[in-house]
Amino acid sequence: MFLLNFFVSALSSHPLYRFYEIIPAALVWTTFLFAIVFSFFRPLLVIIFIILFSLFWLLRVIYFVFYLSVSWRKYKMEMTRDWQQECAEMPQVKKILHLVVLPTYGEPFEVLDHTFQSLVASAYPKGRLFVVLAGESRDARNFHHIAQRLKQRYGKAFFRLLVTLHPENLPGEIRAKGANAAWAGQEAKKIIDELGLSYDDVIVSYFDCDTCVHPLYFHVLSATYLTEKNPTRASYQPITLYNNNIWDSPAVMRVSAFSTTFWLMTELARPDRLFTFSSHAMSFRALVDVGFWQRDIVTDDSRIFLQCFLRYDGDYRVVPLYVPVSMDTAHANSWRKSLLNLYRQQRRWGWGIEHLPYMLWHFPKRRSIPWSMKLRYLWNLGEGMYFWATAPILLFVLGHLPIALAQSSGQVSVLAQNAPYVLQWLMGLSMIGVMLSAVLGTLMLPRAQSGSGQITSLSWTLMVLQWLLLPLTLILFGSIPATEAQTRLMFGRYMGFDVTQKARSVAGNSK
Repeated sequence: MFLLNFFVSALSSHPLYRFYEIIPAALVWTTFLFAIVFSFFRPLLVIIFIILFSLFWLLRVIYFVFYLSVSWRKYKMEMTRDWQQECAEMPQVKKILHLVVLPTYGEPFEVLDHTFQSLVASAYPKGRLFVVLAGESRDARNFHHIAQRLKQRYGKAFFRLLVTLHPENLPGEIRAKGANAAWAGQEAKKIIDELGLSYDDVIVSYFDCDTCVHPLYFHVLSATYLTEKNPTRASYQPITLYNNNIWDSPAVMRVSAFSTTFWLMTELARPDRLFTFSSHAMSFRALVDVGFWQRDIVTDDSRIFLQCFLRYDGDYRVVPLYVPVSMDTAHANSWRKSLLNLYRQQRRWGWGIEHLPYMLWHFPKRRSIPWSMKLRYLWNLGEGMYFWATAPILLFVLGHLPIALAQSSGQVSVLAQNAPYVLQWLMGLSMIGVMLSAVLGTLMLPRAQSGSGQITSLSWTLMVLQWLLLPLTLILFGSIPATEAQTRLMFGRYMGFDVTQKARSVAGNSK
């Protein structure tokens, strides 16, 4: 295993692998430089490019609206099903053990306690939940204190509550959640082996430590797993909400959080192109087969899908779960810290571009995987990351430059004169996506709030009006961190794992 980790870590030093790492940022910066330089020398050419780019953006908005509507309808339908009854009619469900892995570093007791409360409040039999709380040795004193309090409260609530402490500076690892989770998974494996349990009957839910499950989450997961053909060859992706502290968070943070949720919902409607993201589930069989989570990368939550995809020669997929789990926004104790947390979180998600060179390196060696499938995943990740970095800046900033320069230089043509109106018309049509997001975002908000805070009609109004901040959010907490992440990869300035510290003024809500 050490040699495998060393080999994976050494890949980035290979010239061809480094070339693959350069490609994403090179495309992004070429686009920006083209838009700036040619605006001075060939503004009409850039105007045509911006109009075509805006048209493509409009098509993406139509795509977004359609598949978000499909997912929303599916979500509402699935939540009306009697999942408890369906599980009761499956005798094999009694063999299923749910392994819940919760890596943590520095999170306060209140956040972890809320997570455990949601597990206890689950409608699923707690005697079939095996919970692993995974701490880091560099935070040992704080972690032991919190773990002891949690064991006193919940130690007898589950089948098992295992507390692990991940040693620091192990060979082939970086300071990342995946390294901690891999250690915890191996510790859990020892117990599973001692009990003689079948790996096929253990389902792993890999959660951020602030993840609060819907009361029916484990019923939905169990029923879906047992009705899937070859269930060990699939990961299971729920809808991720950020409702735990949504009412405490600044408006720009709420817009960013719901944008992430709606992006994932559109992807759930197209499972053929879906990667795992954030909190998700998979079989213990697959997890053991691939040697657990990769220990030397930042975005292990989506890399685990690619590990399985390659291990099984393409015979691996992601199955949508139309049941929500709720997490925290990046809200901290002050506006400045909150916005800095949000930027770092988005940059970490933008670091998911590290999967592109990984796929370009490994796909040619897996000849049994159809090229159509390889190209689909390459396009999905590459196109998504490219437009995440470029579209907002081109549409809302650089798009105005060639028009202004053309008019100031006297290059007045029908195209230059009408370009502002064409762009305004295209952006107006794109507002359909904003309006749908505002409506669905409001519908998905928690309806109740613990503590002394009150939700007024003004609060609900502001939740709708906050979507006017979307262009600013897309630039400051979309384009810029995504571009920085890709630029870091291009220059070999590899990122570590930034832990997002959470804060709540009141208890959170999951829905």
